[in-house]
Amino acid sequence: MSLNENAPAVILVEPQMGENIGAAARAMLNFGLTDMRIVNPRDGWPNERAVALASRADLVLEKARIFNSVAEATEDLQHVYATTARPRDMIKHVATPSAAAKAMHELEAGGGRAGILFGKESYGLSSDDVTYADTIITVPLNPDFSSINLGQAVLLVAYEYFQFADDTPDEIIRNEERPATKKEVIALFDRIESALDEKNYFDPIMARRPVILRNMRNMFQRLRLMESDIRAFHGIIKGLTADKKEK
Repeated sequence: MSLNENAPAVILVEPQMGENIGAAARAMLNFGLTDMRIVNPRDGWPNERAVALASRADLVLEKARIFNSVAEATEDLQHVYATTARPRDMIKHVATPSAAAKAMHELEAGGGRAGILFGKESYGLSSDDVTYADTIITVPLNPDFSSINLGQAVLLVAYEYFQFADDTPDEIIRNEERPATKKEVIALFDRIESALDEKNYFDPIMARRPVILRNMRNMFQRLRLMESDIRAFHGIIKGLTADKKEK
């Protein structure tokens, strides 16, 4: 994985359980984030339980830095986001994770760097914590059940950040085979047409023969056949049209 040193910092504010710190580290490394900053962890640092839950995301935990306040943890950043689902009595820009991801990449392109605040497990960020943020990130969730744990919150935001710059095709076929050529598809269709003619399939409906063949041809084009599919269809046709002696 190619790691971007200018990627956003993930700032865990007063996390209570080492397991959740480890889960956050794992989520971070999944999506190329390595700068973890921890503000006043309840159980101190380092934490063996964090290592156990990180599932080999040791790089993140080894680099993690401890701070005494949100102010210290964010002082080198140009833009800070606060993750919270609760309405606040303050005027703040509010963004979805995808909108925030776009803005963070634009900030990086201009030489700046962002940080993302995540609050403690019991009640999230305090209002004082949120005052250090420029923008609030709120994840669209089921309004009747919008509670997610720390690791999930980090994963959601990190995923959107990574996804914004990812160029993975929306759809692929996991196969070493090549797609069938149009020549192979047409040859298969011609064989099917000939086999139907030999069985007098169209005799009772001869007037509709062109329409039926056109619909069948369109159907085969939609299938996006691979070379092995072509061979399989030829085998099926042979089995269906073979004389009993040949069988």
